[in-house]
Amino acid sequence: MKLRIALLQLLPGADEDQALEKGKSACAEAKRLGADIALFPEMWSSGYVIPQEPSERLCRSVPADGRFVTEFGELAARLDMAVAITYLEHREPAPRNALALFDRRGRRVLDYAKVHTCVFASEAGLAPGEDFYAAELDTAVGRVQVGAMICFDREFPESARILMLKGAELILVPNACPMEINRLSQLRGRAYENMLAIATCNYPAGTPDCNGHSTVFDGVAYLPGQPDSRDTKIIEADEKEGIFMAELDLDQLRAYRRREVQGNAYRRPDRYGLLTERRCEEPFLRPDSRR
Repeated sequence: MKLRIALLQLLPGADEDQALEKGKSACAEAKRLGADIALFPEMWSSGYVIPQEPSERLCRSVPADGRFVTEFGELAARLDMAVAITYLEHREPAPRNALALFDRRGRRVLDYAKVHTCVFASEAGLAPGEDFYAAELDTAVGRVQVGAMICFDREFPESARILMLKGAELILVPNACPMEINRLSQLRGRAYENMLAIATCNYPAGTPDCNGHSTVFDGVAYLPGQPDSRDTKIIEADEKEGIFMAELDLDQLRAYRRREVQGNAYRRPDRYGLLTERRCEEPFLRPDSRR
C-alpha cells in the first residue's frame, strides 16, 4: 500500500475567495500528479493572518460548516482524493486555528483545532482546541489511521505520543514558521519515537516568517537485513512555491510497527505521573501561560 501525499507548499491568497480558488486549483493539480491526499499549510483561509482586534478576527474567520470548508469536501468527492483543509474557524468569543479532513468520498472524518496556541504571539487571541483525535481515512489505495497536529503542537512530544496511543499511523501537520534544523529534528524525532509517519506542509519563502521545507518522515528507522539505521525523511521541499509529492509505504511502516521497540510496546506509564501534573516552576514560569 503506497499512499501518495501532496504537500501544497503555496503562497496564500489575498483574501478568502482567492484562497478558495487557488486551493481548489491546487487540489486538482495534486490529483493530476497522482495524490491520494492533499495537505495545506496552516490556516489557509487567511494565509495565517490573525488581526489583533477581536472584531476583525471574527470577521476574518470562517464557519466550520460554511462555504470555504464545505467546498473542499465537495471537491474531495469529485476528485476521489482526501483533502486536509485549514482555516481560521469562526467561534464565539474567539476563533480557532483549525483543520478539517475529508476522505475521498467527501465525508468529513476529522476536525481538529490547535491545542498549543502561541499565546506569546498573534495567536493569543485565539481559543485552543480541547484534544487530539485519530480517525480512519478512506483513500483510493486503502484505509489509514490519521491524526493531526498544527505547527506549535510539534514542539511537545505529548502531542504525537497521544496520537500514536489513539492509533494514528500518519500525522498531518499544517505549518507556518521557519523550518530549520531543530524543528526538522523535532519532526524526525516524533516520527522515530512513535513509529509513525509525519507529513508537514509549510508556506514557501515569500510568506512572512516562512521558508518552505515541507517534509514527510516515514518513521521507519531499521529494515531487515540492513545493519545500520536509515534516513526516515522521504522528502524535503526547497523554499519555492510548489506541490511536492511523497510516496509513503504503509505496508513497510505497518510491518515495522509490529516488530520494533519504539511506540507503545515497552512504555512504563505507571512511572509517568508527573507528566500530567499542572504545576509549573522556575525557570518556566510565564505570565501568559495557559494551564
